Amino acid sequence: MIVPYNDEYFMKRALQEANLALSKNEVPIGAIIVMNNQIIARAHNLVETLNDVTAHAEMQAFTAASDYLGGKYLTKCTLYVTLEPCQMCAGASYWAQLGKIVYGAKDKARGFRSSNIKLHPKTKVVGGVLEEECSLLLKQFFIEKRNLN
Repeated sequence: MIVPYNDEYFMKRALQEANLALSKNEVPIGAIIVMNNQIIARAHNLVETLNDVTAHAEMQAFTAASDYLGGKYLTKCTLYVTLEPCQMCAGASYWAQLGKIVYGAKDKARGFRSSNIKLHPKTKVVGGVLEEECSLLLKQFFIEKRNLN
């Protein structure tokens, strides 16, 4: 049986958001939030555009999903994000009581797994979904940045 809506399907949608960030010369990280197999929020990094260090893709997605649902708790939602969330975004996911986090590429330097940040006890985590595609987009972005400077 073919499952049209699985983690890879939704990570591909997050990668579309990452490409939108890239088109704006932002670090190409995209995020979507899904509830009942429906995308309720789409976002990408806007740190440079908004001149705001907190404008990560996940933070933008949390705000959009909360607005859509009319509440601050995202217990029945899944966050799909192309890069492992940082400490700030993991902390926000704790307060939102996010049901599940699915990320693509690992972030060994700044990802929440490299710190002592705790997620909400009910939050499930799946890492490495389309990891190669997610990593490649980020690597290419930073290689281009280095070559321009």
